[in-house]
Amino acid sequence: MNSQIAAPRLANIRLHPIKALDPVSVEGARVGPNGGLELDRVWALYSADGRWVNGKRTAAMQLIRAAYAPDISSVTLTVPGDRRDIPAMTFAFPGDSDGAAEWFSMYFEQAIQVRYAREGFPDDGLASGPTIVSTSSLETVCEWFPGMTLEEARRRFRTTLEIEGAPAFWEDHLFAESETAVVRFKIGDVAFEGSNPCARCPVPSRDSRTGATNDGFQKSFTELRRAQLPAWAPADRFDHFYRLATNTRIPGVESGKLLRLGDLLLLS
Repeated sequence: MNSQIAAPRLANIRLHPIKALDPVSVEGARVGPNGGLELDRVWALYSADGRWVNGKRTAAMQLIRAAYAPDISSVTLTVPGDRRDIPAMTFAFPGDSDGAAEWFSMYFEQAIQVRYAREGFPDDGLASGPTIVSTSSLETVCEWFPGMTLEEARRRFRTTLEIEGAPAFWEDHLFAESETAVVRFKIGDVAFEGSNPCARCPVPSRDSRTGATNDGFQKSFTELRRAQLPAWAPADRFDHFYRLATNTRIPGVESGKLLRLGDLLLLS
């Protein structure tokens, strides 16, 4: 299927209000001040040495459950099965970062700061927009790793926008053959610039609920991604093949615009 035939639609919007913790699915989200989505990754955890505390650094992060009020005005934090009986606590979001910091400090048994930034804490500072993946791509990954459900794949790869109506890895259309160029497209009324294929960290190799590592995951994923790279993918952009989804930028003039489920993705 070529890019002119496909008519992908926005099928899933998953915000991760606290960086590295559980997502919340929404029907619509506005573009924020730094090209990300409002309320996406606006809290981030830091240790006393100023380093991020996230799933890349410690699998203990993945034992924490975060459940949000329907309007994301509060978050309830729990650690199911923790032998220390860490209490479940609810905090105003995003206002009560200090209260949440005390809870995280208790859980990690070290001083934790919770910092709030309205513009969010993107993984890629040069491409701070939402990551995009197709449902078919995630389904293909599930085929590579029998026993992995689609929801588990979503939780592991933590992509913000998911599109349907396109074949596996169609999102590789959304970055150019040169890193100095961009691919321009729109989802609904929002203009995007596709930047690069998203490099993955250790998090997708772990069970999203327990943090247990799938031995050989990264090696197997890399080999299969290389073997099944679509003809349309700019192969020169893959210095390695442990990559899934496309990183994007959203121009500043798009701030405040609304993305909705069902919006069409159209290449410029």
